[in-house]
Amino acid sequence: MDTSLFDFELPSELIALRPAEPRGTSRMLVVDPAGERHHAFVADLPGFLRRGDCLVVNDTKVMAARLHGRRRARDAGPSTMPKIEVMLHKRLAPDRFLGFARPARKLAAGDRLILGTTLEATVVERSEGGEIALVFAQSGAALDAAIAREGELPLPPYIAGKRPVDARDAVDYQTTFADKLGSVAAPTAGLHLTDTLFRALGDAGIGCERLTLHVGAGTFLPVTAADTGAHRMHGEWAFLPAQTAECLNAVRASGGRIVAVGTTSLRTLETAADADGRLHAFEGETDIFITPGYRFRAVDVLLTNFHLPRSTLFMLVSAFCGLERMHATYAEAIRNKYRFYSYGDACLLFRPS
Repeated sequence: MDTSLFDFELPSELIALRPAEPRGTSRMLVVDPAGERHHAFVADLPGFLRRGDCLVVNDTKVMAARLHGRRRARDAGPSTMPKIEVMLHKRLAPDRFLGFARPARKLAAGDRLILGTTLEATVVERSEGGEIALVFAQSGAALDAAIAREGELPLPPYIAGKRPVDARDAVDYQTTFADKLGSVAAPTAGLHLTDTLFRALGDAGIGCERLTLHVGAGTFLPVTAADTGAHRMHGEWAFLPAQTAECLNAVRASGGRIVAVGTTSLRTLETAADADGRLHAFEGETDIFITPGYRFRAVDVLLTNFHLPRSTLFMLVSAFCGLERMHATYAEAIRNKYRFYSYGDACLLFRPS
């Protein structure tokens, strides 16, 4: 499909630079199965679901993946140490990561990077697209601790370009249930969920299950191809436990609906579902790219934030609800000054009836 079909104009003042306070007080635009729209708040979520439904959240935890330091070329003296920024985005081994660097043009295999004051890494490989493979002097938990100490949370460019990362982001940019370290971006729909809301959902007979997808740096990359068929998705590691898959199959069998909290949960579930919609245990890379025409197999309802124009995420929600319906929904959100992107408001989308 022509990527221009997924474009829209967004006033810059609607890009949220901070989340709603306190957590869980964001607005929520609901699109019901008939396409009718309702203005609500995330706290109203239990009232739009029914007993027997089940939320699925992504329990990934964001790494302090942006590192600053200096580069020493393998053939240069100690006085030649230009500055460099590295964004880690995927772990390959206890001591190895893939990442992107700025500037990257002169990077070569064998170059040594001094990141912060305690991290050392060597460039093992640099791809044509600018991705680098790094091996660190530290490994495992010691490396994790050093990255947490030396790095900073990688806020999305549309936030980081307007203000610096600060101590508030260390809390604001993690879900309350973040558990498994490995993402370079938060599963932002999950940022709205609080213990109070989980209790209200439980009281209403609505369950909750967890999976993991470690969000990669590809989430920040725009779709530059003129046609969606030419866009390549970066693979991301995902894990759906067998017990969770069976629990969700039982929800469906008893007439309940699967409610994906965020596009990362949705993409993991759709990757793990067979042609009949039955979920199976999954662990590995997923590069599923969902555009209009895709037949959804596992997910019935989607809680998500408002996404960038021409992004793979706006393409996904357009596949879920229909392109015309999503353009109308986003236009209404803009008219009513909903807050957009990672720290913004939410929408609750039901598949068309």
